[in-house]
Amino acid sequence: MQDIHDLGLMLDRHVPLILIESRDEPRVLDLLTRLAIRRALAVQQWTLTDGLRRLGFGEDPALDNSDQPEQALRHIKSSDDGGLYVFCDLHPFLDQPVIVRLLKDIALQHERRFKTLVLVSHQLKLPPELQRLAMRFSLQLPDEQQLMSLIQEEARRYSGSSGRKVKTDPRILQQLVANLRGLTWADARRLIRGAIVDDGAITQADVPEVAKAKMQLLDMDGVLSFEFDTARLADVAGLGNLKQWLQQREKAFLSAATDLRPKGLMLFGVQGSGKSLAARAVAGSWGVPLLRLDMGALYNKFFGETERNLREALKLAELMSPCVIWMDEVEKGLAGGEADGGMGQRLLGTLLTWMADHQSRVFVVATANNIEVLPPEFMRKGRLDEIFFVDLPGIEVRRAILELHLRKRGFDAEQIDLEALGAVTEGFSGAELEQVVVSAWYSSLDDDQNVGQALQTARLLDVIRATRPLSVTRAESLQTLRLWARDRAVNADGPSQEKLDGRSGR
Repeated sequence: MQDIHDLGLMLDRHVPLILIESRDEPRVLDLLTRLAIRRALAVQQWTLTDGLRRLGFGEDPALDNSDQPEQALRHIKSSDDGGLYVFCDLHPFLDQPVIVRLLKDIALQHERRFKTLVLVSHQLKLPPELQRLAMRFSLQLPDEQQLMSLIQEEARRYSGSSGRKVKTDPRILQQLVANLRGLTWADARRLIRGAIVDDGAITQADVPEVAKAKMQLLDMDGVLSFEFDTARLADVAGLGNLKQWLQQREKAFLSAATDLRPKGLMLFGVQGSGKSLAARAVAGSWGVPLLRLDMGALYNKFFGETERNLREALKLAELMSPCVIWMDEVEKGLAGGEADGGMGQRLLGTLLTWMADHQSRVFVVATANNIEVLPPEFMRKGRLDEIFFVDLPGIEVRRAILELHLRKRGFDAEQIDLEALGAVTEGFSGAELEQVVVSAWYSSLDDDQNVGQALQTARLLDVIRATRPLSVTRAESLQTLRLWARDRAVNADGPSQEKLDGRSGR
């Protein structure tokens, strides 16, 4: 087995301190025990509850208070016995000077006494003075063939206990395997078992549920979240150029070789113009998970932790591939200045390195309201494939948006004069048009005679006349945005026949 072979190489190199970050503790202990048997090494395990105990054959060391890490380490330091010493619960104590010193003393004895310390935990932050003495080891995760074997094994187990054969088809199995990638053996087995025992079948409905469960297992504390509510491109009114661009690249993203896959795009424009909905529609239309990266949540007061949060989030996105990672309001994280102590530049460097090096099927959708503050190196060709400007909707798109929201709320759009409404809502964003429908419905509740009846065009017109859209209240900002986009970005919807403040509106 490759893991045992690689661990053996570490022993051959006389690495005194081995760090294994894993949540699959039983598997780690099993690997270490088998390695010790092959090499005729003694193995002792320390836990906070049981103290120092021998794994496998042999007597436990005669030691009082061995559940205290200092006592256990002092015993190991003074002992002449070599072998493997596996500590499973030491991570909370790695900031204590005495513990750090004892670990260092034992590591420095290695050439004479051949004692190898193995620290096992879900997360290990080693003090700087120990880092040159240590080496990290990562357990191999199951590959696609091994995951398929796990599915077959669990299917046989279910059939043996229930007497029924598990129903599925090859296409769904491939999707399930793709969503299980990046999980440990134990976690993958649990999710497979859960998908089967529910109804004795692996169906299309199980695939997104497995993806959700996987995201929960790989929790990022709010930095990276799984977005359950996606959309289809058909649910988005307008944005014809963007839709065509995405449709042309869907097959390449899902099946092409690495150097031919699309990498991502930037969406910027007026607030409420549909950037977020478009980001959701990319994932929904391509049938892949959508992960939302909260740029504001990346920041941490401790030096280096912010960049680490970003690296962990990007690593998780790779484990979830194929997927879309939505970097919402990306300027919040990358548009740093002198006031942030260079944090924005460090984040930018981390992100650019990943964008250049990663080989996974992760498509980036970055959205921004204020693109002018973003560093140019983030937006150049090669980092992202295209920059789209999402302007205010033109008259045809406004009619489509109003119709969509009327039908979505159960109203008969044919009873509404959409031509008139489209004409008088010039300068309204998609979000503002939605609120027109919502506000008109609220106002109808005050009219006892209209409760439960269709909305009237007149009531919608009243709401429109009372609304001051952002294109009026922030006209200067909108004009600046359009001027920036004129020669630098592709209009997401194509040219419009309307004019707004001297520039064409979407």
